[in-house]
Amino acid sequence: METPSTRQPRPAIAPVVWDIILNAAVPIILYKLSKRFVSPSELTALIIATLFPLAKSIFTLARRKQLDPIAVLVLLGIVTSGVALLLGGSPRLLLLRESLFTGALGLACFFSLLLSRPMMFYFGRYFNANDPQQLARFDASWQIPYVRFAHRLITIVWGCVYVGELLVRVILIYKTSTAVVLFVSPILLGALTIATIIWTFSYAHRIRERAIALSRAASA
Repeated sequence: METPSTRQPRPAIAPVVWDIILNAAVPIILYKLSKRFVSPSELTALIIATLFPLAKSIFTLARRKQLDPIAVLVLLGIVTSGVALLLGGSPRLLLLRESLFTGALGLACFFSLLLSRPMMFYFGRYFNANDPQQLARFDASWQIPYVRFAHRLITIVWGCVYVGELLVRVILIYKTSTAVVLFVSPILLGALTIATIIWTFSYAHRIRERAIALSRAASA
């Protein structure tokens, strides 16, 4: 007989990682092709790179009636790079521009705690609610106090990770060489992101198991 646990398996990390890779790889390819075949202009290449995340966000909004958060983040990251480029091309600013976005994302996480629902609630809904019934069930879970706490805690953790990454990047830029920054920064950002994704799924799984246990106890 199927148990509630088997009916609600742990969300797979692979689809999320694939979504991140897709949203990151296609804009980079468009950027490189633009630089080679369209124009050497950095700004033109960044504008062309926005086409995929913009189109993917529109498609997801039309199909699922909600935004694709990963595509939106990639789009905002490219826009942030464009703004940094317009502000000037100093080596330090160019090294910092990726973390300007992650730092802004971290601050946005903290700001969202002041709103009715924090940012990571919407990320969780995007990856866990694939039909109207699941969407309604996910929204209804917000009425449970420990679920609200969990979404806020996850949002705080992501905010700390990305603001912390910005601070470490600033220290590296001003205390080490450009070569060290170029080598360490992608590894640092990637490792922090993957580790936080794994922790988020693990913690969310424990919350779901607790909800199942309480539901079974109430119906016993």
